[in-house]
Amino acid sequence: MKLKIHLIAAILASLCITTFFTASLLSELLGSLQLVTQIKASILFPGLFILIPAMAITGITGNLLAKGKNNKLIRQKQFRMKLIAANGLLILLPSAIVLSRWAQAGQFDTDFYLLQALELIAGGCNLFLLGQNALAGRKLSAIKPN
Repeated sequence: MKLKIHLIAAILASLCITTFFTASLLSELLGSLQLVTQIKASILFPGLFILIPAMAITGITGNLLAKGKNNKLIRQKQFRMKLIAANGLLILLPSAIVLSRWAQAGQFDTDFYLLQALELIAGGCNLFLLGQNALAGRKLSAIKPN
């Protein structure tokens, strides 16, 4: 059961990040400023209210699944999750809040686009790290316990 919850939460978190990344990028490249503003507001709510619990559940269930095991793949996954969490808390969450506020205020200046670029880079990094964890998870699920 823990494995299924872990898998569902991880997929949901990955889908959220992918959606945020894609919507931000496409709205910036192809959309209006009004669309950018709507996307930024939607990332905050309901987006983060879906993503944050999904990430927390992924981390908690991952730690429960790893409890008592000392495996290189597990240690690597745990290290990547720490990077993902730090990236999310220190860069992505504050960026999402500030970008939404600036968009609501119509402040589409150099600072907005620099912060948007940083957010896209950090989001891309998290997607890559989550992908690496998914690959490691598949390898771990193929390992048969003795």
